[in-house]
Amino acid sequence: MALPRSKPRAIPLSGLTLNPEDDTPLHRQLCDRLREAILSGTLRAGTRLPGTRTLATELGISRNTVVNAFEQLLAEGYVTGKIGSGTYVACKLPDTLLQVGNVTDPPKLNDPHGRNLSRRGRMVASAYICEPHDHGPPSAFRLGVPAVSEFPIALWSRLVARYWRQSPAELLSYGSSAGYYPLREAIASYVGPARGVRCTPQQVIIVSGSQQGVDLAARLLLDPGDSVWVETPGYRGARAALQGAGARPIPVPVDEQGLVVEVGQQREPYARLAYVSPSHQYPTGAVMSLPRRLQLLEWADQADAWVLEDDYDSEYRYSGRPISALQGLDRSERVIYIGTFSKVLLPTLRLGYLIVPPDMAGAFANARKIADIHSPLVDQAVLTDFINEGHFSHHLRRMRTLYAERQRVLLEAARQALDGVLTINHNETGMHVVAWLPAGVSDQAVCEHLLLHGIYTRALSSDCLEPIPRGGLLLGYAALTPEQIWAGVQRMREVLAACPALQAG
Repeated sequence: MALPRSKPRAIPLSGLTLNPEDDTPLHRQLCDRLREAILSGTLRAGTRLPGTRTLATELGISRNTVVNAFEQLLAEGYVTGKIGSGTYVACKLPDTLLQVGNVTDPPKLNDPHGRNLSRRGRMVASAYICEPHDHGPPSAFRLGVPAVSEFPIALWSRLVARYWRQSPAELLSYGSSAGYYPLREAIASYVGPARGVRCTPQQVIIVSGSQQGVDLAARLLLDPGDSVWVETPGYRGARAALQGAGARPIPVPVDEQGLVVEVGQQREPYARLAYVSPSHQYPTGAVMSLPRRLQLLEWADQADAWVLEDDYDSEYRYSGRPISALQGLDRSERVIYIGTFSKVLLPTLRLGYLIVPPDMAGAFANARKIADIHSPLVDQAVLTDFINEGHFSHHLRRMRTLYAERQRVLLEAARQALDGVLTINHNETGMHVVAWLPAGVSDQAVCEHLLLHGIYTRALSSDCLEPIPRGGLLLGYAALTPEQIWAGVQRMREVLAACPALQAG
């Protein structure tokens, strides 16, 4: 059947056209257009192409023309399969293997200077590039991962199923940007006796983890160029959020009593904000003393500054009661308190909370709405029941006992296998320990050597804005069984025995 003389016909594949008036045969046009779509990624590897009859009908051409085009692509290696029973884009393309053609290089990932970003965009893009080994399944000695295998999944599943069976209308539509009110009530009831925090449910703002809490506070409380005290060593994620808001980080050292306030006053007496983790400093584990806490609050009052208190895992204290929060001592309402369920329950839950001064609650709720409206309501409702029915406190008690035992196993294994190489002290709180290296040894070099052999640690110096006198490695243990800990330590001993940095030191 003769083709009518008309404008080029578009086929149902983005950007592909056939032109009956062109001198190039139609089967060659179709072959060329499909090849271009495959090479550009429009048709991805494994994609099934339309059937020859279907495509011929849609294009208004003969089936033989389509068959000829497909056979050519099959001969060239761009598609696989059998004509008539399914034709698919090949997984390995000949142009890739032979390195011919003009296929452009893929864009660079994590390039903060690309694509005409704004000044703020460049700050955000370059503030924090996550290391590839920060994520993944539990393994020795990955940092910040709780014992997810010990989470009561069956119980949580029953709570989830209960809500989906009931399908309450208020959980299936939009909710308050401040969060599900019963959850805010449950959190306010919990943090009072457990953490010494003074608040009402109206002061609680539900966020997607502590990282979003820091980001919201930074965007609300800081202007570009404002100076901010940050602990050194300290949490890089918080520092990145502050820098992304345009703040200028002022490193303030940490000793055994926590943030050294005097140094902060010397370096920048009128900083706009101080970010601290006083109950269990990350990463050193130091607990801020009462005199330092009072000194910090006095400085904030006099400097008209804010204090951002990150209380990320202080529930896991293995001797005595958990240290009360700094917020409970605040009488001038200068403290923004951040809590999270990522460490005490599951990282994938992505639920945390801010406790803000009463007159700031509306501003934070508005900022939360701009960010992503609110966290999933069903997850918030399930967590509410998990807390109110006593499962949360029971889970915390189990995990405290479990983590204390796993830290004991790590210390004993290190004492037997790594004595003289690493010095690890008991930590009364948290999910990791600091393994100190001999003086003069680069912790970055040791960390990279271990990673090459499948052992995940973090160099203490990578969390610092200024040089530190002695390097160390951060070792997570919470997600590892005693058997995995022993095996990990033995493997570490073997790898460190051949580590060039240690031999040079």
